[in-house]
Amino acid sequence: MTVETSIERPVNKGEQGLTLLVVLIIVGVTFAVGLWLGASTFQAFTRPLSVTLEEGTLLTHPKPLADFTLTDQDGRPFTLADLKGDWTFLSIGYIHCPDVCPMTLATFGAVDRQIEQAAPDRRVDARPRFLFVSVDPERDTPERLAQYVRYADPEFLGATGEEAQLRALTAQLGLLYTRVVVQDSAMGYLMDHSASILLLDPEGRLTAIFSAPQNAVGIASDFLTIAANHQS
Repeated sequence: MTVETSIERPVNKGEQGLTLLVVLIIVGVTFAVGLWLGASTFQAFTRPLSVTLEEGTLLTHPKPLADFTLTDQDGRPFTLADLKGDWTFLSIGYIHCPDVCPMTLATFGAVDRQIEQAAPDRRVDARPRFLFVSVDPERDTPERLAQYVRYADPEFLGATGEEAQLRALTAQLGLLYTRVVVQDSAMGYLMDHSASILLLDPEGRLTAIFSAPQNAVGIASDFLTIAANHQS
C-alpha cells in the first residue's frame, strides 16, 4: 500500500517578500478594474441631462411601456400603438371630478395654445396630443367621455377600460387612484387619483412628469425644449 505524504518546504524571507508583492499587485489591479467598471455602470445609469426644465422633471432615460388595451371615446380599442408617432400629454381622472380634472383639461388647452403661439425659432415637427384616461369606468362610458373631453377641446382624446386594463397602464406610469365612498351623497363615491400630467414621446415612452400645481406656460416651454432635444 502506498501512502502519500505532503512535505511543506520552508519559505525564505526573499520568497515571502516576492509573494507579498505579487498579491499586492493583483489586489491593486482588481481594485482598479472594479473602480472602472463601477464608474462605467454609474455613468450608464446617470447620463447627464442635456436640457434644463422650468416646470417638469425629465427622466434620465425615457421609460418604455408594455402594451395595454383600453377603449377610446369612440368605442374603439386604444393600445400602445396609438401612443406612437406623436408626443402625448396624459392625465388620469374621472368625469364627476369636482376640481382637479376640469383644471387639468383647462391646463391642456392653455398648453396647446402656448405651443401653437411659440416663436418660429422654437418650432417642433408636430403639436402634441392630449389624452384624458378615466379611472371610473362604472360611470364614464365612452359616450360620456367623448362629450366630456370634446367639450374642453374637439381634438382632445379620452380612454377608459376595465379595472385590470386600467391598472396595467397606470402601474407602469406610476399613477395611483382609489375609490372613496362618500356617505349621504348623491354621487355615492369619489375617485382619489394622481394629479400629475405626464409627457410621452413619439416612441410611446414616459419622458417627463409635471406635478401639481401646474403652470401652462412652463409646461409649454419645457415641451418645446424636450422636443427640440429629442433623440429616439
